[in-house]
Amino acid sequence: MASTTHDVFAKVRGHERAEQLRAAREADILPYFRTLEGPAGPVVEMEGAERIMLGSNNYLGLTADARVIEAAHAALTTYGTGLTGSRLLNGTIRLHLELEEEIADWMGTQEALVTSTGAQANLTALGTLLSPGDTVVADSGDHASILDGCILSRAKLRAFRHNRMDKLKRTLEKAKADDGGILVVVDGVFSMEGEIAPLPQIADLCGQFGARLMVDEAHGAGVLGARGAGACELLGVEDRVDLRMGTFSKSLASCGGFLAASHEVIDYLRVQSRAFLFTASNVPASIGAALAALRILRSSEGPQLLRRVLDNAAYLHEGLKERGFKVVEHEGGHMSPIVPVSVGDDWRAVLLWRALYDAGVFVNVAIHPAVPPGGALLRTSVMATHERATLDRALDAFVAVKAAFEAQHGPLPD
Repeated sequence: MASTTHDVFAKVRGHERAEQLRAAREADILPYFRTLEGPAGPVVEMEGAERIMLGSNNYLGLTADARVIEAAHAALTTYGTGLTGSRLLNGTIRLHLELEEEIADWMGTQEALVTSTGAQANLTALGTLLSPGDTVVADSGDHASILDGCILSRAKLRAFRHNRMDKLKRTLEKAKADDGGILVVVDGVFSMEGEIAPLPQIADLCGQFGARLMVDEAHGAGVLGARGAGACELLGVEDRVDLRMGTFSKSLASCGGFLAASHEVIDYLRVQSRAFLFTASNVPASIGAALAALRILRSSEGPQLLRRVLDNAAYLHEGLKERGFKVVEHEGGHMSPIVPVSVGDDWRAVLLWRALYDAGVFVNVAIHPAVPPGGALLRTSVMATHERATLDRALDAFVAVKAAFEAQHGPLPD
């Protein structure tokens, strides 16, 4: 009997996004993979024009700081362009050790482990600490790399509805019945809506059900708390969180990730995690830059930077609301640098993005599956280095674009 061969590449043709991508490219309204032509500052050069950058995670604006640039140059000069090996073998340099020591001190943990990317940090932790027979409980709004780490672990995954503590409790009841270890993992700041997780309530439930707690501080570290250590610091639960993850690609002006925990957890990950052991080390310049940025944050300049980025977020948030945009509100009154504007329909969000882009403002577009169906957002974000005059120019552009857009396409949500 002849066997039937199925082409594993067949899925790349006629997939659910294919027609949308074709139409968006033909109309030149695809909001992704646009080309940056200079430094990632508050105002950028992008595709031949100056545009106000409201779509960056450069929250403290330190990518343009001369000290950060000089530290990257110094690391490049000392160690070359790359280390060409894993941290386990030839890929660890003195700067890694200094950075790990300072991160642990900053986070208030016994140790820290530096990884090549933030996504790798989540794969390192979740793919190694969890095993078949364990249960991982995740918020439905968690980072994609958290989901990937859960899948890699082959633990039983139970998701609960975003930020719903009643659903978390019910999910933990089910996890308890699974009769294995339980790890709850949540974002400290959710990357699309900018919401801050209710960590005290989550920690209470973890204690009630005997679960460990991991917090992804990718968008919280370097932004929230008196020393910028993240949502855990801001909400006073550092001593009740077992493992924290963070990145260098937001406030620390570089690229890479870290895990912060007890000595025994970090030591175990250091020698057991395949995602860590078999990935090439960070390029030296990225480590030099991250270390310099962290030292600036932890210096006497840090509180002013932290205050300025959140003040700018509040200013943009109120400015958009006053101008008739539906801005996502945050429970608990805590601000993050992420200021999302609700649009609803995917295509309307893309068309609005293009109109803002042509008006000289770059924002991010979040459409399904990054957000629920019908929940499309324009995700704006601010830097500590945004001047109020620049934000005012952006707000003026929003007003002009809104008037023209609604005249042609009907009212936006308010």
